[in-house]
Amino acid sequence: MDERLREAPCGFLTIDQNGYILEVNNTLLEWMGYKQENLIGKHFELLLTTGNKLVFHSYFYPNINLYGHVEELFINCKNQMGESVPYLMNARRFELDGIEIIDCVLVQMKRRIGYELELRSTKKQMEEAYLEKNLAFEKLEQIYLEIEKKQIELMEINSGLVEISNTDKLTGIPNRRFFQEKLEEQIELYYKEQNTFSLLIIDIDHFKKVNDTYGHQIGDIVLVKLANILKKQARPDDVAARFGGEEFVIILPNTDEDAAIFIAQKLNQEVERAEWTETGSLTVSVGVATFIEQDSEALIISKADQALYASKENGRNRATHYRELK
Repeated sequence: MDERLREAPCGFLTIDQNGYILEVNNTLLEWMGYKQENLIGKHFELLLTTGNKLVFHSYFYPNINLYGHVEELFINCKNQMGESVPYLMNARRFELDGIEIIDCVLVQMKRRIGYELELRSTKKQMEEAYLEKNLAFEKLEQIYLEIEKKQIELMEINSGLVEISNTDKLTGIPNRRFFQEKLEEQIELYYKEQNTFSLLIIDIDHFKKVNDTYGHQIGDIVLVKLANILKKQARPDDVAARFGGEEFVIILPNTDEDAAIFIAQKLNQEVERAEWTETGSLTVSVGVATFIEQDSEALIISKADQALYASKENGRNRATHYRELK
């Protein structure tokens, strides 16, 4: 690694296609409290929190493989002390001596933390000025304007980070991270108010054939068009999201088994009769599960996935409820 890059004012590391760390610069080692021998040869997910591992599998790897680069990915990494540290990551894939590697640049989110600390300090100054009544009115007005300015700046930063972390960049609908959060909320609501809900997992039939026949660019167009169909068919309280690859999910609040399978079958019909000018025709298979008291977050996803597999096995272009597998 070049000496200037080793001491660059940003974190830098190189991983192979499988995610194992090949190089890491001194800046990142110093930030994270590690030594070279702690990280070289280890998998990058060693540094990630559980939630961010999901982000890597559903967003980072698909995008780096499809486009060759990832921009402004908001992640949290664990330092040597186990503390979570926020970073923005840019990454690019390229070939070196016949081997594909991925270079990653990480920038600490100190600016956001600095704004929060500065805002607290300014507020404290205003409170002290008000209590002591020793500051002139002009000083109070200036402090107020500074607070208002920093609040606006902080809101803009937070809004941008939330949008980046919760939206699938290709389709524009919520991503897997957002889906996981909403599923947890729905489960909590079930135990609190006994509100029945169901889950759909939707998978594009023969999507690999679409990519192989028409190319990945057409495959992307298909994914975007299907996402738009899901948004159009979803009810106001439903949560439609991209689960990963060609799989999508929909959370159906206040929906029992019969209503859920009806919605899923209607979705089959809407997709089949949509105009797929790029591929000629397209269908989806759907797996359906309805949450019961013995379920957990992982279990209802597993049930819907098993039902999806049954739809695939039984001819595709159909919806199957988990209850049919018993």
